[in-house]
Amino acid sequence: MTPSSPIEPTSRSHLSEPVVVRWGRFSRRLQRRTLIVAFIMMLLVTALLVFALTAGSGGIEPTSLLHALAPDATVSERLVFEWRASRALAAALFGACLAIGGTVFQTLTRNPLGSPDIIGLSAGSYAGVIIVIILGGSGFLPFAAGAVSGGIVAAAFVYLLAFQRGIHGFRLIVVGLALGAILRALTSWFSIKADLDAALQAAIWDAGSLSGMTWPLLALSTVVAMTLMFTLPAAFRLLPLIELGDEAASSLGVRVERSKLLLIFIGVGFTAVVTAATGPISFIALASPQIARRLCGGTAPANMLASGLVGAVLLSSADLIAQHLVPGVHLPVGGVTVVIGGLYLVWLITREGKRT
Repeated sequence: MTPSSPIEPTSRSHLSEPVVVRWGRFSRRLQRRTLIVAFIMMLLVTALLVFALTAGSGGIEPTSLLHALAPDATVSERLVFEWRASRALAAALFGACLAIGGTVFQTLTRNPLGSPDIIGLSAGSYAGVIIVIILGGSGFLPFAAGAVSGGIVAAAFVYLLAFQRGIHGFRLIVVGLALGAILRALTSWFSIKADLDAALQAAIWDAGSLSGMTWPLLALSTVVAMTLMFTLPAAFRLLPLIELGDEAASSLGVRVERSKLLLIFIGVGFTAVVTAATGPISFIALASPQIARRLCGGTAPANMLASGLVGAVLLSSADLIAQHLVPGVHLPVGGVTVVIGGLYLVWLITREGKRT
């Protein structure tokens, strides 16, 4: 009797059959269900982009979308493309970046609460930008440098304080929560003691908004994000092994602590690029990996592609709510994600409490 193939066992459903995805020398087996979910999420992102350009009194007709790029486009068409398209594309890009960062940290901690905004890394990036504002800096590049530096310093403190014969998820979350509270207290103290202009700039940036998005800012953010994408093959390779546990990963030849440090830097980088451009946007990194896991029926590392696309859908949807929920008022998208994410967090904590 011929033995069944290890790749396509007869007990698997059609949607569970693996498909090999190649990127240069990197290859990865993904379930068909994961690819189907990713395709559906891409369609949703496209639909949300079209809606962002056409909705409201200032939108254009769907049939005029391509004409807006033509040299003979009308003034209104050019304005929609200039202001709305950059914001809509930024929402999709930044949502994907936040979701990827959340996937990395939730896998490292093996806990659904292990996202950058929960364990204090977003607070570290915010503190880094506050220091840049104090020193008189402004613009994306100084903010990006401050956000990355602050996030890395916060991650280093969390790592060192949580390290005790290795890194364990629950200890990392508790230490991160404490450090995040300290950093938020310090930034609040700055807002009280700083001069009016600096405090106002920090308050506007802290709200987390896409309203100031421009094409040059989007181009810089895209370059940084695409550079970080080259680290994803390493993350794809390491995350499934790290999720098995330290002992199992070490027995497979993985240098566990060095790999965890590399993954922390990758997660901080994806989070910091968003923080530098828009300010802190909460709960996208928390919710996206869990939603993708439930949609795909697999583990978070294998579903990093789906997690990124779910994050793009969530932030694009939240930004549209921020623009159109109250007529004539553009709310900061960070406020919308906090409200939605707060409800999600209550549900998640209740669910985890019932399970344990």
